[in-house]
Amino acid sequence: MRYMLFLLIVLFGSCKVQNPLLLPISIDLSEKIVSPKQYIIPKSDQEIKIDGNAFEEAWLRAPFTKNFIDIEGEKIPKYNTKVKLLWDENYLYVFAMLEEEHIWADLVMHDAVIFHNNNFEVFIDPSASSTIYGELEINALGTTWDLLLQKPYRVGGKAINTWNIPGLKHAIQFEGTLNNPLDRDIFWSVELAIPMDCLLELKNNPKKLPKEGEQWRMNFSRVEWNHEIIMGKYRRKQVDGKILPEYNWVWSPQKVINMHEPEKWGIVQFTHKAHLIDAKFKKNPNELYRQITFALFREIRFGELQYLMNENYWSGLEIKAMYDKDQYLNAYFYKTHHGFELKCVLPDQDFSYIINEEGVINKIP
Repeated sequence: MRYMLFLLIVLFGSCKVQNPLLLPISIDLSEKIVSPKQYIIPKSDQEIKIDGNAFEEAWLRAPFTKNFIDIEGEKIPKYNTKVKLLWDENYLYVFAMLEEEHIWADLVMHDAVIFHNNNFEVFIDPSASSTIYGELEINALGTTWDLLLQKPYRVGGKAINTWNIPGLKHAIQFEGTLNNPLDRDIFWSVELAIPMDCLLELKNNPKKLPKEGEQWRMNFSRVEWNHEIIMGKYRRKQVDGKILPEYNWVWSPQKVINMHEPEKWGIVQFTHKAHLIDAKFKKNPNELYRQITFALFREIRFGELQYLMNENYWSGLEIKAMYDKDQYLNAYFYKTHHGFELKCVLPDQDFSYIINEEGVINKIP
């Protein structure tokens, strides 16, 4: 009897090592997949004066986005925010309208941490690589912070504050007053002209102006703080000596409080037309599978599947990723010397997505 008990302990205790590859694992990703927002950028057929107003005919033709939503995609912000875009051979233009009852700012030094004020932020990934991207922040004083990331913070990326946008133009307008707590304001607006030359340097080769229908990844964020007025001046509100958390309102929801998951950003499509009457957005039929691939990457690197990175015997393991009711995508996990590779097999396609521990994604036959 003791011998049989010992044998059972040996057999079942060793199953984890001998037999894991025969049993696929399943994970529900249905709540962790985003559907990026879409926008078509018309080409301006006239000179744009950067004055914070956007009164030109080209601006009037460009549509506004829908109002921003909370970054997690659930709550409706207290104030409305919306954006519109234009482009030409020289600039990418951004115009934002931000409703606000108290317009205030106190940061005046370039490359200060601008989100410590209420601000507006632009994120741009011209190659849609989800690795190299630029960020621009601006407050109501017109103080800017431009920075570059060669990979997201989550995989060890660091902000390169020495990266600048030479030739950047910007202007702020108010319907109200700045830093005056005695009245109630209505909105402030931001107009930006970001030089194309600078953005093209972030592209994979060829570093050329957008073709008809070319798509980039972008997102826009607004940081809003609760405030208090001390000695006639605004500051971020504190309770028991601690600054209250900020609100994050965005164009394309991230589902988490983190703008630096660039695979979730919205998709902007360039057209050479000044009018959008006949322009149609080109949907990527595999965008859902791309999002599933990234969701699996996040779960393996940072989430409930992180244990897969710890043992070599998981290599080759099949993962069934549920993205909707009774809908699965099959993937295969491979341990590597540097971390892992994940292969996601797309149905009815002649290629698969493969992503590594750094979040670098590629297509393979």
